[in-house]
Amino acid sequence: MTRVREPIQVYLSSAERDRLDRLASRLGVSRSEVLRRGLEAMAETEKPGDAALADLVRRGLLRPALRPPAPLKDSERKPIMSFEKLMADLDDARADREIPR
Repeated sequence: MTRVREPIQVYLSSAERDRLDRLASRLGVSRSEVLRRGLEAMAETEKPGDAALADLVRRGLLRPALRPPAPLKDSERKPIMSFEKLMADLDDARADREIPR
C-alpha cells in the first residue's frame, strides 16, 4: 500500500512546541511521527468512555465534548461574549505562537 502524504500546518504555542520536541527526542523519532502516533493512539479508542480517552481527560490532555441536553431555540441562545472581546482574546492567545512567513 502506498502512503499518500499531505502537508498539514499546525500552529503551536512555545510550550506545545517544547513538549513536542521533548517527546520526539525521548522517543528518537521526528516531530511528525510523534503527532502520527498520538493520532493513532486516539483513533484506537472508538468510544469516548473508553479507558484511554478517560486517562487523557484525567491527565488534562483532552477535554470531553460537552453537549446540551437538547438543541437550544434561537430565543434561548445568548452570546457568551462580544465579538470584539472574542477577537481580543484570540489575539492574546496567539501572541506566543510563531507564525512562519
